[in-house]
Amino acid sequence: MVIVELQNVRKVYPLGKVEVEAVKGVSFSIEKGDFISIAGPSGSGKTTILNMIGCVDRPTAGTVLIADKATKDLTDKALTTLRHETLGFIFQSFNLIPVLNVRENIEFPLLLGKSRLQKKEKEEWIDYLIEEVGLSQWKNHRSNELSGGQRQRVAIARALVTKPSIVLADEPTANLDSVTGEQILELMKKINREMQTTFIFSTHDAKIVNIADHVIRLSDGLVTENLRKGEHVTASQVGLDTAEGGRV
Repeated sequence: MVIVELQNVRKVYPLGKVEVEAVKGVSFSIEKGDFISIAGPSGSGKTTILNMIGCVDRPTAGTVLIADKATKDLTDKALTTLRHETLGFIFQSFNLIPVLNVRENIEFPLLLGKSRLQKKEKEEWIDYLIEEVGLSQWKNHRSNELSGGQRQRVAIARALVTKPSIVLADEPTANLDSVTGEQILELMKKINREMQTTFIFSTHDAKIVNIADHVIRLSDGLVTENLRKGEHVTASQVGLDTAEGGRV
């Protein structure tokens, strides 16, 4: 089942008197339960694509479909609802609220909208997530009392607390040492396997690319490779025509 689809998507940003085309007619789809890496060097367009999937930005042309909804047709209010109910976000800088403890940081997204969980259900769900990310003994600690890996675990639990179908992760291991980064990836893979949550990474980290079930490589705003685990298919083999906008 397709949960995300990009159809000939372009994104152009004004830069002074000129325009920069960050994404140049990209098309691909993501299945529910995918653990996908959108990979490429700086300036390749991967963060721009993640922002459009995350409804933080809209395409200049083309269509982004999230759970069969075309984001360009949605009002700002509807986009906010889609972000809250369908999407979770994990950032490389963690983005925790310093004055809140672990439990409060995880609960915070539930306070931003009307939660469908009853109080007891909410408490049990938060406790479950804290246990899953291995922070039970740290739940009353604030972020400045945590290591980088622990902060990222809080960020993962916070991203999951609204029970999103899709979690977007922008370079989630960038500020972690290699051992901690591998532990965080193993945790996210476990959650993906057990909860069937779709994980979409924007990254140039080879470790994420290597464990992904689906890899999309970008260069200069174009898809150069689109393959799933077990496949060895280059962009040219699946009909990528960069001269006509880089469709796959």
